[in-house]
Amino acid sequence: MSSSWLAFTIDRDLKTPVFEQICDALRNDIRSGAKPKGTKLPPTRSFAQELGVSRSTVVTAYEQLVAEGYIEGRQGAGYEVSVLDTPEIDPSPAPRGLNSLPPEDPPYGFLSGNPDMRLFPYRAWAKTVARVARRSPEDLLVSQSLQGYPALRTAIADHVREWRGVTAAPEQIFVTAGSIEGLELCLRTLSRAGDPIALENPGYLPMRRQVQAMGMRTVDMALDAQGACLPREDATFAVLTPSHQYPLGGTMSATRRQDFLRWASDTESWIVEDDYDSEFRFSGRPIPAMAGFDRLNRTIYVGSFSKVFSSGLRLGYVIPPLALRDKFAQTLRHFGSKASATPQPPLAEFMQSGEFYRHLRRVRRHYGRRRAFLLERLAQDFSDVGEVVDYQAGMQIVLHLKPDLDDRHVETEAARHGVTVQALSQYYAGTPKGNGLVLGYCGMDETETTDALSILRRVFDAARPKEKGRQSDPF
Repeated sequence: MSSSWLAFTIDRDLKTPVFEQICDALRNDIRSGAKPKGTKLPPTRSFAQELGVSRSTVVTAYEQLVAEGYIEGRQGAGYEVSVLDTPEIDPSPAPRGLNSLPPEDPPYGFLSGNPDMRLFPYRAWAKTVARVARRSPEDLLVSQSLQGYPALRTAIADHVREWRGVTAAPEQIFVTAGSIEGLELCLRTLSRAGDPIALENPGYLPMRRQVQAMGMRTVDMALDAQGACLPREDATFAVLTPSHQYPLGGTMSATRRQDFLRWASDTESWIVEDDYDSEFRFSGRPIPAMAGFDRLNRTIYVGSFSKVFSSGLRLGYVIPPLALRDKFAQTLRHFGSKASATPQPPLAEFMQSGEFYRHLRRVRRHYGRRRAFLLERLAQDFSDVGEVVDYQAGMQIVLHLKPDLDDRHVETEAARHGVTVQALSQYYAGTPKGNGLVLGYCGMDETETTDALSILRRVFDAARPKEKGRQSDPF
C-alpha cells in the first residue's frame, strides 16, 4: 500500500500529538468524500512504517476514528470507511435574537427583568476567563467552598456594602444559582412543609410556585400606597421587594419598613428581602436596602446577577444574619449547591478589576434612555388606553389599562402578531385585581421599541369594542 493513499506528512514541530495529526488527516479525507464508504485503510503495521511512527500510534488513531464513527474494524479484514450520518455544521453564526429569546418566540419582547445581552462586554469577559484559566484552571471546575468561591464572596460583600448599605462578612454569604435557589435555601433552613409563608400579591410568580412546590402554605400580602401590607396571620417569614416592588414598581415607605421589622421581631419571624434590580434607579439616590437599615438582624438579603449582569450565568447570593449562618451552612451541606463553579472565579475578578461596574454604568445609561423613550411614546400614543405611574427605577413599567380593555386578551393578540407583553392580572393570586401590561424596556433599543409599539397600537385598536356598523381591521 503506497503512502499516496494519504497525502500527509507528520510535522514533529507541532505540539499536536502525532496520533491526533493522523486522525485529523484521515477525518478530513473521509468528510470531504475523497474516501467513500467501504474504502480500505492501510494495515496498521505498513502504514506506521510509511509514516515513520510506531504501530501503536496508528492503532490509537484508528481506534479514535472508530469511536467517532468514521471507520469500522472487521475481524481479519482490517479497517474500512463506514457511513457517517453526522451532517456538516453550518459555520455561520446564529441570528442574535432580542432578549436572548429562542427563535420560535415573537421577535419583539417587552419581557421584564431581561438584560439586553447585546450590550454584554464579551471581549472583556473572555479576557478575564482566559486569564483565570491560565492562572488557576482548577478553580473553574473544582469548588473551593460549598458556600461559593471565596474571592467572589468577598467581592459581593464589597458590592452590597458600597451599593446597598449592607454590611456583611464574606463568611456569611452563600453563592446560589439565582434568586429562586436563594429562596429555596431559606425555605429549607427556616420552615417545614405546611408552614405559612407571606408573599406579596401581586408578586413574582416563580417564587410563589417554588413555595407551593415545597409544600408550604402561602399567605397573601396586599399592596397599598406604602407597599406590602403586614400579613393578616402568622407567617414563618415574609418575602418582600421593598426597593422596587415586582411587578407594580413602587417603593416601600420608611414607616412600612419599620412596621415589618417590628412585626418580625415581635413574632420571631424573618424577612426575606429580594433586591432583584435595585442597581437601576434613574433619579435621585438609590433607596437603601432594608437589610442595611436592619443591620441583618431579622432580614435575609437575596441578590441576583441574572438581571444586572447576565441571565446566562445563573448566579445569585443569600446573606443571612450571622445568627443563622451555621443553619444555612448545614442545609447546604445536606442538600448541596446548584451554583456552577465555572463562572465564579472570573466574575470575582471582573468585579474586583472594576469591569463589572463599568458595564453596570454603561447599561444604566442605555436603559435610562430606553425607559424615557418608552414613557414618552406611551404618553403620546397610548393615553386613550391607559396610564403609567413612573417610579423612576427598575427594569419594567406597568401600563394600567382602562376597563373596556382586557389585559389577557391584549397579551394573546399581541403574541399572535409578534409582540410579547405580560398581563398584569396573571401576577395576582386568587381573583385578579389588576388590569394592565407589565412592559420590560431593557431588551429592545428605540427602533425595535417603535416597531413593537406600532403593532401594539393596532392590537389595541382591534381590541376596542366596535361602533355599530363599523368593522374595520387595523391589520
